[in-house]
Amino acid sequence: MEILKDYDLTELNTFHIKAKAKFFVEVKNEKDLVKLFLTPMFQESEKLFLGGGSNILFTQDFPGIVILNKLKGIEILEDDSETVLVKSLGGEWWNDLVNFTVERGFWGIENLSLIPGTVGATPVQNIGAYGVELKDVLQNVEAYEIATGEKKIFSCAECKLGYRDSIFKRELKGKYFISAVTLKLNKNENENLRYKTLKDYIEKNNLIIKNPKDISRAVAEIRRGKLPDPKILGNAGSFFKNVYISEVDFKNILMSYPEMPYFLEDLPSETVDGKLEGVIKIPSGWLIEQCGPRHGGGSWKGYREGNVGVHERQALVLVNYGGATGEEIKKLAYQIIDSVYQKFGLRLTPEVNFV
Repeated sequence: MEILKDYDLTELNTFHIKAKAKFFVEVKNEKDLVKLFLTPMFQESEKLFLGGGSNILFTQDFPGIVILNKLKGIEILEDDSETVLVKSLGGEWWNDLVNFTVERGFWGIENLSLIPGTVGATPVQNIGAYGVELKDVLQNVEAYEIATGEKKIFSCAECKLGYRDSIFKRELKGKYFISAVTLKLNKNENENLRYKTLKDYIEKNNLIIKNPKDISRAVAEIRRGKLPDPKILGNAGSFFKNVYISEVDFKNILMSYPEMPYFLEDLPSETVDGKLEGVIKIPSGWLIEQCGPRHGGGSWKGYREGNVGVHERQALVLVNYGGATGEEIKKLAYQIIDSVYQKFGLRLTPEVNFV
């Protein structure tokens, strides 16, 4: 384990923003992790734990120590006729774990194919796509308390997973390092095709779903068609969360915008600012498409100013065309937030973390 100084983070964030860390270290095993926690440099520095860098926007150099999760390994813990427990260390790429499961015919995370980032970051955000969230399959999370170096296992319930939210983003933010995740998956057919975009794609292409790998391929094709490859064009995927409002508020806004798309979802009340179940989801991408950089016309979708812009195929995706700073992307994000609020009275929330 070697602690480096003035480390370039450009290739460790999917926006490809130029930034440096005062100190940087890769953690490849759990023993090194515990040793690191005891070093004075670690204890005295501001800390940032990094996985795939797919949910972060650097707006400046980081003045402390960046710890890159490189813990590797996937194993089957338990296996019976109906279910299987699969454990993955936090430094594994999420999509590699998806491939591991679908290749073996395990059902549960095929709808989450091609989501960028590492396994260790998935409980923090409670990743979700195409009708499935991590909380649907999460068995437990293993994590080390930074203050003591002690290991704790959090059950799914203890993680308090909500819409792109968890205890690790709130009460325990910055207090634990996630080292491993265990999922409970199905061995028997358990397809989830409720999400309209996925269902329509399968029907349009006359696909016959025989196994989870078939769904994984379909999801991957949809994502490739809608989202830019961060290796080619710097981005962090969906930059904003979808908007959730009460049914009363929705009925009022629908009077002015009857064409507004919406979805009725049942969510635990604590995930949406104390609202009761039966919350209306408004796609943020649609809201952004209806607004633009100029009052009375234009659309943010496909907009570009200098080195930053909004992707031409997906309004939720902000992009770095090359050479952009984090501050430039942040400025664009808040311009979009303000324009949506001025038109609809709805406030977008960034899904990406600003550093």
